[in-house]
Amino acid sequence: TLRMLLPALLVLLFCFRGRAGTSPHFLQQPEDLVVLLGEEAQLPCALGAYWGLVQWTKDGLALGGERDLPGWSRYWISGNAASGHHDLHIRPVELEDEASYECQATQAGLRSRPAQLHILVPPEAPQVLGGPSVSLVAGVPANLTCRSHGDARPTPELLWFRDGVQLDGTTFYQTMLKEGTTGSTESTLSFMPSRRDDGATLVCRAQSQALPVGRDTAITLSLQYPPEVTLSAEPQTVQEGETVTFLCQATAQPPVTGYRWAKGGSPVLGARAPMLEVLADASFLTEPVSCEVSNAVGSANRSTALDVLFGPILQAKPEPVSVDVGGDASFSCAWRGNPPPRVTWTRRGGSQVLGSGPTLRLPSVGPEDAGDYVCRAEPGLSGLGGGAAEARLTVNVPPVVTALHSAPAFLSGPARLQCLVFASPAPEAVVWSWDEGFLAAGSQGRFLVETFPAPEGRGGQSPGLISVLHISGTQESDFSRGFNCSARNRLGEGGTRVSLGRRDLLPTVRIVAGVAAAATTLLMVITGVALCCWRYGKASGSFSEPKNMVRIPGSSDGSSSRGHEEEETGSGEDQGPIVHTDHSDLVLDEEGALETKDPTNGYYKVRGVSVSLSLGEAPGGGLFLPPPSPLGPPGTPTFYDFNPHLGMVPPCRLYRARAGYLTTPHPRAFTSYIKPTSFGPPDLAPGTPPFPYAAFPTPSHPRHQTHV
Repeated sequence: TLRMLLPALLVLLFCFRGRAGTSPHFLQQPEDLVVLLGEEAQLPCALGAYWGLVQWTKDGLALGGERDLPGWSRYWISGNAASGHHDLHIRPVELEDEASYECQATQAGLRSRPAQLHILVPPEAPQVLGGPSVSLVAGVPANLTCRSHGDARPTPELLWFRDGVQLDGTTFYQTMLKEGTTGSTESTLSFMPSRRDDGATLVCRAQSQALPVGRDTAITLSLQYPPEVTLSAEPQTVQEGETVTFLCQATAQPPVTGYRWAKGGSPVLGARAPMLEVLADASFLTEPVSCEVSNAVGSANRSTALDVLFGPILQAKPEPVSVDVGGDASFSCAWRGNPPPRVTWTRRGGSQVLGSGPTLRLPSVGPEDAGDYVCRAEPGLSGLGGGAAEARLTVNVPPVVTALHSAPAFLSGPARLQCLVFASPAPEAVVWSWDEGFLAAGSQGRFLVETFPAPEGRGGQSPGLISVLHISGTQESDFSRGFNCSARNRLGEGGTRVSLGRRDLLPTVRIVAGVAAAATTLLMVITGVALCCWRYGKASGSFSEPKNMVRIPGSSDGSSSRGHEEEETGSGEDQGPIVHTDHSDLVLDEEGALETKDPTNGYYKVRGVSVSLSLGEAPGGGLFLPPPSPLGPPGTPTFYDFNPHLGMVPPCRLYRARAGYLTTPHPRAFTSYIKPTSFGPPDLAPGTPPFPYAAFPTPSHPRHQTHV
């Protein structure tokens, strides 16, 4: 009952004092307080003019009026009550202690303002996913995650550091649990790792108000990276055709697994080593060599181009150009070389240099400029390459029409007229016109037109055209009038006049008759010669073997010849030597015949002549006669007339004395004779002619003799 009365007494005392002096009041009120978890919290409270009961409330719940606050083991009230100090202490502070506290003077009806107690929870050491050694791939974007667990209050901030320097590029995530409490906290660092990050140390730091210095977690980066390649060539500058060595070096993690080579993007088959040897040519200047190195992570390649010295190579030929007369023309050609070649322009067939460089310009061209132009490059230092390329310049002009030769025609017969047309551009049509009409193609009455390309054109111009006008059944008017051949193109018109010649029938008949007569005469001559030769051969076959011969001396005087002969005959000497004559003109007749002495003293009264001729074969199959003989007097006949002496049909009259060559079927005649030792009576066979002399040689007898 005493305890129940004590508060009432205090209230009465307070009221009494209030009426007597100063009223109770707060000298110090509690304020909000932040305390680390596990430490001591102290909330101050001081009252003036009050000696009654003082108590503390937690979130409105009275903790009690005793100083030791029974039931709250970690709570107590300190201070001198007589002086009005009533401070609340909490130790150690726990999370449940976080509340709103008030100091109350119950007997005086006083309440302090609420004081909020905040409990700070330091963060734990963060965790980096994948640590403590994180494997990354160089060149591949990476995300490193740092996570903070526990009930840290306030929520900690996660920071990334490298070599003490804070890194940028982090993203913060916070996971909220039920009832609004904070769960785990994450921070993600995004960056592009490179080879130099291999072995680097990164630190994730969790810091907050509860722990300003923070707590760190370190990780080590282990980088995998594709090969880093260096490519070199030795020598870098090379003459075409020399050997070049390429060396491909690489560093990689994990190690290199293979090499591949390419040139101008095309693989070099069979090349799998870090070294490549090739023969340099012009293509290496524009088609670099590349080396690709691979490992488990990826691949990398490097390329290099050689400085190859080579002669000119034609890259672009000049194109044909067609320009109207008076216009400007230009040609272009491209040569490639190292060093760059010198290019000159000439005209085909000429040596004058018209220009240099890749382009030739010809202003205001005329027909005389048409032709072929040559673009030429000299060989390089190595002596290789070079050459020439040409293109044609066609100058467009109006058509040029020329009449071609046309054969004369018979009246009422067919006729053919021709013209040659050169034009650039090609004519639209070639037209034949005459008095009463014109025709470009096809037929019209007696007329027909054909047009076809000419065999070849003029230099620098397009091929010509030949147009032919056929006329069937010519009339008198066709020979007197002219025919016009004309052509037109976009630059103008050209034409020419063509006349038709006439051919009469009578001269043709005369020519045919003359040819027939000549052929008949030739046939008769050939027949006569053949018959003559046949009769001669028959006559020569009837002579018997000779017994005596008469020798003809070589003197020019007939009487002296006879006297000399008689001397040699009467002497009774042996047979004289065979004489080979060099005479080509031997004439025998009645007055000039050489006579020998009659050994019968006129009994037979016979004059005998023994002739031996040698006819050499002349070039071409004829027979050669020696020079003119001195035996015959001037004015003797030019043919060998044996009729007066032989009494028979003369042989072939082809032995011309002055011709030098004889065309005869007999390859030989007499050229020598033998002087007989004596003269005997003649041996005459029955039926023998009165003077059976002039036996000619046959192919089987080189020599014949005649006896009288």
